[in-house]
Amino acid sequence: MAYWLFKSEPDAWSWDQQVAKGDEGEEWGGVRNYQARNNMRAMKVGDRGFFYHSNIGKEIVGIVEVCRESQPDSTADDPRWDCVMIRAVQPVPNPVKLEDVKSAPELADMVLVRNSRMSVQPVRDEEWEIVCRMAGL
Repeated sequence: MAYWLFKSEPDAWSWDQQVAKGDEGEEWGGVRNYQARNNMRAMKVGDRGFFYHSNIGKEIVGIVEVCRESQPDSTADDPRWDCVMIRAVQPVPNPVKLEDVKSAPELADMVLVRNSRMSVQPVRDEEWEIVCRMAGL
């Protein structure tokens, strides 16, 4: 299993909206960055990810799961853009703020710290474990 982080502005798509989609999940469309698209192309059903509220909150608020592998993005007219489908698994008991991630020396190389603009990013196994502990999981 691989781990990922999905960023969304909560006023555009929030954790509560993701949860409301239930087991069916939601297409993670609208991504127009090649590296983020390639990350989604690498995902497999069952991979887990952090759901991160960007701009407002700047915190990890939940855990999601890939429930459909990469397919053409229905929000794009251009066939270059793909996306996965994700579903909410659980909220985190203690949301993890970006400032807390940045202040943890063991997370200094995390993509969220080094390239905070990337909307879909990989998370290494050890980073996943550390952030889950910080989140109370």
